[in-house]
This record gives sequence, structure tokens and C-alpha cells, in this order.
Amino acid sequence: MNGQQLKNSILQMAVQGKLVPQDPNDEPASVLVAKIRKEKEKLVKEGKIKKDKNPSYIFRGTDNLPYEKVGNSEPVCIANQVPFEIPDSWEWTKIESISIPVGNKSNQILAKEILNQGKIPVVSQGKELIDGYCNNADKKINVLPLVMFGDHTRNVKYIDFEFVIGADGTKFHKIVICNAKYIFYWMSYAAETLRNRGYARHYSLLRKCYIPLPPLNEQARIIEMIERISPAVDKYELIDGLLSDLNSTFPGLLKKSILQEGIQGKLVPQDPNDEPASLLLERIREEKQRLIKEGKIKKDKHESIIFRRDNSYYEKLDGIERCIDDEIPFEIPDSWEWVRWGTLSESIQYGYNAPARDTGRIKMVRISDIQNNSVLWEKVPYCEINENDIDTYLLKSNDILFARTGGTVGKSYLVQDVPEEAIYAGYLIRTRYCNQLNPQYLKYFMESELYWSQLREGTIATAQPNCNGKTLGNMLVPLPPLFEQKRITKQINSLLSSLKTL
Repeated sequence: MNGQQLKNSILQMAVQGKLVPQDPNDEPASVLVAKIRKEKEKLVKEGKIKKDKNPSYIFRGTDNLPYEKVGNSEPVCIANQVPFEIPDSWEWTKIESISIPVGNKSNQILAKEILNQGKIPVVSQGKELIDGYCNNADKKINVLPLVMFGDHTRNVKYIDFEFVIGADGTKFHKIVICNAKYIFYWMSYAAETLRNRGYARHYSLLRKCYIPLPPLNEQARIIEMIERISPAVDKYELIDGLLSDLNSTFPGLLKKSILQEGIQGKLVPQDPNDEPASLLLERIREEKQRLIKEGKIKKDKHESIIFRRDNSYYEKLDGIERCIDDEIPFEIPDSWEWVRWGTLSESIQYGYNAPARDTGRIKMVRISDIQNNSVLWEKVPYCEINENDIDTYLLKSNDILFARTGGTVGKSYLVQDVPEEAIYAGYLIRTRYCNQLNPQYLKYFMESELYWSQLREGTIATAQPNCNGKTLGNMLVPLPPLFEQKRITKQINSLLSSLKTL
């Protein structure tokens, strides 16, 4: 994981509403969008800006899904076009809906006029913030602050000083009412996604992007957090995955970033020689069918098959196909597959209910016996259980235990060492899966933000929050090829091991 990957990960958390908490007292972004629209209408009436030819109007429908109305066209649902879910207080918008273009050819200077020294900075598409200087005060831009996007270079800049435009193909925007620095950070995030689109007029792609817009107060909190983090990221380069200052100042943030990069296929390179995950899934399904025929496991009540068609994701469930683009949280490499946890698992089994005893037939692991990802075996009590029931609840190496209720709901534990025969208690769920999968990769998935966000959606809010096996079985898992699972796991182990030594 290099410094740029870490920056991208932090920006991704920021624009998805995961970097700072939402405040229910904030004025929602829907009110902010309405204010922006009124302000632009006022400027049009005053003759200060031109009216948008085909303005985009994005709103939430009665079904709580996003819709877009462009010009005089009918509203169209864009749930399968927006890149991820956003908090309820946020809204989707576009760059030209919340900004005013600044500068044109009359403001630009010729390349021969750019000097190494001068009175006025020149800003264009170059990598540096300032591309040179000039002495032509007549072309000075003083409408500030602005955000800039390079049409060819995809470089993004935040400008809060007077300057002169130095080249064609550079788009400058005055952000209306919103915090320009938040839009700058979003644009920096979006520019990275456009780097994989090849050489083209990238602004035409950027203007089609949907911007996740938080409430104005949350924009300020996001900026404050990014700017608190940025000095540590800039000052310390990652050496063998180690960024001590950031980890000590913002505990847990670096681990979240590492896991996020891992399950999105960005932590290690893909190997074209790897067998694709689609073939791995075929073998998993064949193995499950064999075990069902042998009576060792039960048949899935609702077998899920996820596939791609026409650049969209579909799921076949109970013989019915449906598009699930609105459920897919991010893009994955071509060699990966999206799959439900229930497809990977051979069983999702609730624990055994029995009183704890000082002596008994067999030990029974409880939620309270699992601390810091390990079982405190010396404290695990015994229980009485019918001999015929033992095999159903017996713990084996590579089982994953999952807390289904209470303050630790969702916490998981990968069973690796079972020093003596043991079963597990009723407030736990055990999941077993095909032995062709990498157990540690699955465990890291269960520590990722993607796992926790799906868990929160499926958790029943009561005095004692709880989650059932159905929620676990329905979770979407990004599945890499087996060898890549191992490379990801090895890299995460190395990075997290380095963090523990800080």
C-alpha cells in the first residue's frame, strides 16, 4: 500500500460519508441544493451568468431512490448509475449544477508569456499548483476560491489566490454556496477513477459524474478531518506498509484503509495467470452438491447465482432474475466475482443452549470467552450435552464464529486452534465454508467496512441489538481468485503486524 493508495482510500471514505459521523441537527443537503438552484436562477435574471441549456435536477422519489430530470425530459431512476450508497442527509448532484464556469480564452495568456518569475501566478494543467508567472494584470482572475480540473491531465487544483489562466482545456469552477474545498476533494477522488479511462476529453466524463453532496456543516467537518490527516500522510511515506504517525494519531483509520484496499482489489496486483474466481465458484457449487447428495449438509432454500450481462449485475434467485446494480458497492477486478456468503458457506449454524458448569462432558465457548481475536481457553466452562448432538456443534479448525446479539453483535472469530473438544454457545453463530477458500481472507472481509455496513442494515434494533443467520447468508462478498486471496492476506498480515509494533 503506497501513499497515493492511502490518500485515495481516505478520500473514498470521506465522499461516502464514512470519515466523520453524521449529525442529525445538520440542515439536510436537500435544502442546500434548493438554495443553490435559487441562487443560480437569481444570477441568471441579473444577467451575470447564462442559463444552463439542459440543467440536471436530481431528487429522491417516493421510493427513496434517486431520480434525475435533464432539461425537459422525463425523470429517470439513476439508482443503478450512482457509484455507492450515501447517508440519508446527503444528496446527489453534478458539477455544473453547483458551480459557475470562470474564465475563457480572453483570460488566457500565450505559452511564450509564461515566465519563471513575475508578479502574477499562472495556473493551467501542469502538475504543480503554479505553472509559472506573468506580468499581464489585465487578464487576472480574482473570483475566489476556485476548483480546477485539467481536461487532458486530470490534475485537480484548489485556487484561493489571484492568477492568470495559462492554457486551453482547463476548467475553472466557482462553487455556489457549497464548500469549494469539499468539491476539490471530491474532484480529486473522481480524477483517480478517470485515470483508467484512457486519453480523452476527460471533462466530458467528469461532468457526467454524480457528486455525493453532504450537508454544509458536514462538508466542513470532512475538510477538517482530511486536513488533520493530510500532514501525516504527506510527511511519512509508507515503508513496508508502516505509517506510524498516522496510526498513532488516528487509531484504526489505517487498518480500515488497508482492509478497504484489500477487498477492492487495490492492495496487491492481479496476476493474469491466476485461475479466475468464476472457476473457483464452479468448484464450490459442485462440492456443495456432492455434500448435499451424501446427506452431510442441507440444500440451500434460496440458491443465489450472480452474473454480469450488458455491464450490469444480475442475480438469479428462485428462478427469477433481477438487476442488483443498486446493491453493488464498488467495482472489482475482472478476475473477481460478487457472491453471497450463503453461496460460499456449507452451513450457518446457531449455537447450543445449556447452563455453564465447572465440570462436564465438553467445553462450551461463549461470547465472553473470546477476547482480542483469541479464545481464553482456561476460562471456557463445561456443559452437559447429549452425545448425539455433539457433532452438530463441534468446533473445528477454520470455523468462523459470529456474535449474533448484544454489545458485540457482528464480531467474528476465526477458529484456528482447538486444544480440546469444544462446542459453542447459543448467542454465537458458526459458519463453515468450502476448504478451497482462504479462511483469513474471509475473516478480513468480516472486519471491513463493507461487512459492517451490511450488518447494520440487517441488524434488528432492540434493547439488545441482534442479527440472524439470514443476514449473514445474504451478505455480498467480493471474491478474488484463490491465489490472490493468499497474496492479499499475506500483505494485510504484514501491514497489520507492522502497525502492532508502533
